[in-house]
Amino acid sequence: MSSSKIHYGWVVVFTGLLVTIGAHGFGRMSYTIILPAMKDGLHLNYTQLGLIGTGNLIGYLAMALIGGILAARLGSRLVISLSLALMGVTMILTGLAQSFQSAFFLRLITGLGHGGAYVPAMALGSAWFAMNRRGFATGIVSAGIGGGTMIASFIVPLALSAYGQEGWRYAWYYLGSAVLLISIVAALLIRSRPEELGLLPVGAEATVQSSAPVAPAVRTLDWNLVYREKKMWYLGLVYSLFGFSYIIYMTFFAAYLVKEMGWKPGAASALWALVGGVSIFCGVLWGSISDRVGRGRGAALVYFFLSASYLIMALLKSNGGFYSSAILFGLCAWSIPTIMAAAAGDFVGPRLAPAGLGFVTLFFAAGQALGPWAGGYLADLTRSFTMPFLLAAAVSLIGALLALGLKPAVQKR
Repeated sequence: MSSSKIHYGWVVVFTGLLVTIGAHGFGRMSYTIILPAMKDGLHLNYTQLGLIGTGNLIGYLAMALIGGILAARLGSRLVISLSLALMGVTMILTGLAQSFQSAFFLRLITGLGHGGAYVPAMALGSAWFAMNRRGFATGIVSAGIGGGTMIASFIVPLALSAYGQEGWRYAWYYLGSAVLLISIVAALLIRSRPEELGLLPVGAEATVQSSAPVAPAVRTLDWNLVYREKKMWYLGLVYSLFGFSYIIYMTFFAAYLVKEMGWKPGAASALWALVGGVSIFCGVLWGSISDRVGRGRGAALVYFFLSASYLIMALLKSNGGFYSSAILFGLCAWSIPTIMAAAAGDFVGPRLAPAGLGFVTLFFAAGQALGPWAGGYLADLTRSFTMPFLLAAAVSLIGALLALGLKPAVQKR
């Protein structure tokens, strides 16, 4: 192949960017924006809204591991495109929901599609790029999280304004249709591994010439290589601390500003939109840094800056402090998932990377489930959100220290 041609790996990771826009931005993050109108339209209470969100999370977790395993066995292209199609159909059907029960069931199935699309997509960089470029490539894919959130933030208000009380239904129609279109693009453009096109991963030539030791190739999909790898358990522990700490910040961000600091809801939403905009390129930035300094040191730096963001929010109770905290958080927000995805590929190799990422995602989810409960308990106990943010800062600092213990991976092909 001529050196002047664009390597197909770039096509794959930018298609992965589209996948995360649809799967995470449209399928998951949009629920927060649609939630108030959906509550009124279906006459739901807050407990039911929470349960619908829990149903989505259950579906996501169920497929986070299974989807990774299926992608390693059947290929990322098939699993991602079918999962997106499932998401698109159930999102459109959510717009037709007439009761709590139907909305819960449909969001549960949407969660299954989300897990089946998002986890394999985040592992595409490990399959198509050599170890010294995986962080950068995975960062491109993760940019869809912030990008999708921003796009949904424009689509949903327009639908709500144009269609009145039925606007939330049309929001689901539009977003679901967009996800269906992305599923077609994914089916057409994604290839699971460079070997399918007779290619080497991007940057593989430089890797082959390096002095890094190379582990034997994985010839069979032995799942024992994932859960018997001690580094994967340690990686999962490090990842769980991000899930615990970041979700406290996200959950109580607006409530803190509005209920405790006296901000207008619109102002708090605008600041959160700024977080989404800033966060678009954070994965590329920190993924590239982790390529240069190592996954452990890169993750430790991110955890440190996240801890500083939470401390600023808790202690500097001024507009300048809130903006500084939000911008700092946005610059780091999705970097830990990016680095964890790249590290999973480093530890178990590109073929098992989707299964490895699914495995450590279970640890992340456990932290994410415990964080809001612990933060809410402290908020009720102290009648302030200061202590929850301080807890998030402390846990994130522990994450920085533990991340330094991540050992460099043996290069696998």
